[in-house]
Formats: sequence, structure tokens, C-alpha cells
Amino acid sequence: MRGNERKIALFLHLAAYMTVSWEADRNRLYDQLASAMGQSPVLEAMRSVPRELFVPTQLRHLAYRNTALAIGHGQTISQPAMVVRMTLALSLRGDERVLEVGAGSGYQAAILGELLPFGHVIAVERIPELVQTARRNLAACRISNVDVQCATDVLGAPDAGPYDSILVSAAAPTVPHALIAQLKPLGRLVIPVGSLGRQVLTLVRVLDNRPVIRQLTQCQFVPLVGPEAWPSGGNPPAA
Repeated sequence: MRGNERKIALFLHLAAYMTVSWEADRNRLYDQLASAMGQSPVLEAMRSVPRELFVPTQLRHLAYRNTALAIGHGQTISQPAMVVRMTLALSLRGDERVLEVGAGSGYQAAILGELLPFGHVIAVERIPELVQTARRNLAACRISNVDVQCATDVLGAPDAGPYDSILVSAAAPTVPHALIAQLKPLGRLVIPVGSLGRQVLTLVRVLDNRPVIRQLTQCQFVPLVGPEAWPSGGNPPAA
């Protein structure tokens, strides 16, 4: 029994140490982001969502570094600074219907859910294992206004639209018309656009039934796979 008691005590000690370590790292990261980008409801939402739950166990000690992290299946959880930029670009009020394309482990969807107390998030993901992971992570955070769905052969989720905003957590070679068509009038689409190696974060607004495009900042994301995007092999889509 004493051996088991020692093991339990050691586990509790390590758990307490990691909690304190994450808390210090979390405060340091978000203080740095607030200093560089300004305080915002987005940062407050990020402070309330434990990022370590959305990364693999072996990488949790890196959860509060300002960097993207691998989550398996060739996918990543986005850099915290990029999460701030993308989410701010949506200009959310709190009551919108939002689509996320490329849910991954569910972190970006969790942030959106926190910012939408009177709204709803549809998050689509093409990798079934990550769909289950995202659902578990969101449930662990008790976020109930996010619906994670398996992606279909159709880009986005038109049957559940239209949307006030769409956020795409993967890069497309061009702005997909299929996603613009799923926006409400005055809606916003935030998406990385460019080559496989380098993209520009792009904001598209629908004004007077026409898309108005604004380039925000350089970025690098995993490729968006599917119609009007990249084939699974990663070669450029046919013209």
C-alpha cells in the first residue's frame, strides 16, 4: 500500500506542478499578446479555454508557447497570435451563427463558442478521428453551443447555413465561391489564401451582393482539401 500511496502522492505533486507551470505560462503568453495586440474579448475567451487540453499529452508542456503545434494526422492547432487575429477579424457580437472549416482538435471552435453566448458554431472536420477528439475536448470544457460535424464532399456546411461569419483554419489557393455563397448579406469570411508554402490571411465581406476582399497578414496553414481547394495529394487544382 505504501508503494501505491507514494505513487499517488507523486502523481498529485506532478499534477499540481504542471497546473502551476501552465498557469504561469498561460499568464505570460496572454499578457504578451495583450501588450502586442491590445486587450480584447478574444483574449479573455482564450484565457478561459485551457489550450493544453487540445494538444497531445506529449506536447502539453508547449501549450502556452506562441506557436502552432502538431495534433496528429498531419494537422496543427493554430498559433495563439493567429487565433487572435483571425477571430478579431470576424467582429463578433455574440449572437451570430458561425461556421468553422477545419476544426482540428476543436480549439478555435471553443474560442468561438466562448464568444457566442447567444450564438452557435458549426465546425466541420474531414478526419473522423479529429472529429471525435474535438467533440471530447469541447465536452470537457463544457462548451455546448458548438456542433462538430464530419465534412462531406461539399465544402463547408451549406445545409446548416447561411452564416454570419465563416472562419477557415486551413489554406486555399483562392477564395472559394462555395463559402461566399454560404454567407448572409454583410457576412464575413476569414481564410488563408495562397500557395502551399505561404499564404495571406484574407477577409472577405459581402457588400451589395458582391465580395470585397482585404488582405490582412502573412500566414502559413495546412492545406484545405476538397472542392475549390487542394486535392489530397497536395498538387494544384486543375484550372
